Amino acid sequence: MKNETIFDVIIIGGSYSGLAAAMALGRALRDVLIIDSGKPCNKQTPHSHNFLTQDGNTPKEISETAKYQVLNYDTIKFQNGIAINATKEDFGFAVKTDSNEIFKAKKLIFATGLKDIFPKIEGFSECWGISILHCPYCHGYEVRNEETGIIANGEAGFEYARLISNWTKKLTIFTNGEATFSKEQTEKLSSKNIQIIEKEILKVNHSEGKVESVEFADNSKAKVKAIYARPHFEQHCKIPLELGCEINEQGLLKVDVFQKTTIKNVYACGDNCAMRSLALAVSTGTMAGVVANKELIEEEF
Repeated sequence: MKNETIFDVIIIGGSYSGLAAAMALGRALRDVLIIDSGKPCNKQTPHSHNFLTQDGNTPKEISETAKYQVLNYDTIKFQNGIAINATKEDFGFAVKTDSNEIFKAKKLIFATGLKDIFPKIEGFSECWGISILHCPYCHGYEVRNEETGIIANGEAGFEYARLISNWTKKLTIFTNGEATFSKEQTEKLSSKNIQIIEKEILKVNHSEGKVESVEFADNSKAKVKAIYARPHFEQHCKIPLELGCEINEQGLLKVDVFQKTTIKNVYACGDNCAMRSLALAVSTGTMAGVVANKELIEEEF
C-alpha cells in the first residue's frame, strides 16, 4: 500500500536519538514520520545513568515519557514496524516497511542503533546490560569497588583494564585463551595487582542476569560481581549501507559534526554513529533534526 503523503523527514528508529530528532523537527513545524519496531537494544538494562534529570530511571520509563511528549506535536506521526528498504527518488526517498507499506520523504534520519554479536559463552546474553556491562560511565558507579572481571585481551584489554581501574581495584582479566599482552603491559597489570586468567571460558553463572562467577573449561571458577565486555557489533539496519553511506574503521556510520552521512539528505544519530550513551544519543538526535530542518529551509527560501 502506498502512502502519497511526502513527509519532510522520515526517522527510522524511535528510541532516544530518533525521538530527539523528531522533537526538534516537530517544534520546527515539520511533517515527520517515525518508523520503529519497539525493540530497543537496551531493553534488558534495569536502569539508565549519567543523564541529567533521568539518573536511575528505567530505559522504558524514559522512552515512554519521551514518546508521549514528542507525539504531542501534531505534525509528528508514529508507525510501528520495521523499515526494510529505501530507494532514492526524485522527491527524496521511498521507504518500504515489513507490512509492505511505502512512505515518502524528502530526507532520512537513521537512528537505528547497533546489533551486538555476543561471544559463544553460556549465560553471557542473559547478563548483558544487567551485570555484564560495556560502559563504566553508565554503570560503573553501581558496581564500584566490587570484584570485577574484564573479558578482553591484548591492547584493547590493557586499555579497558586501565579505564575500569578507576572504579575498582579488584580486577581480573579473562582473556578466554592465551594472553596477547606485551611484556610491558603484563608487568604494568601485575604492578596494579590485576590478575590475568588465560583459561577458556565455559559459561557465566548467574541468578536472573546477576553474575555470580565465571566458569572455565577445566570446571574451575572465579567469583565476580560484575563483568565488563565489548562484544563485536554490526549496524542494526543495513539500509544506510545499501544507500551508499560509508562506515568508519570502528564499523560506525561516518558522519560529520552536523550528523550528515556521506550521502546527501541522509543523516544518522545515536549509537549507529557515536559512543553509546543516552545523553549523547539525545544530543546527536537533536543536532540531526536541527540540521535537517535548516537544509529544508535553505531549499525552500
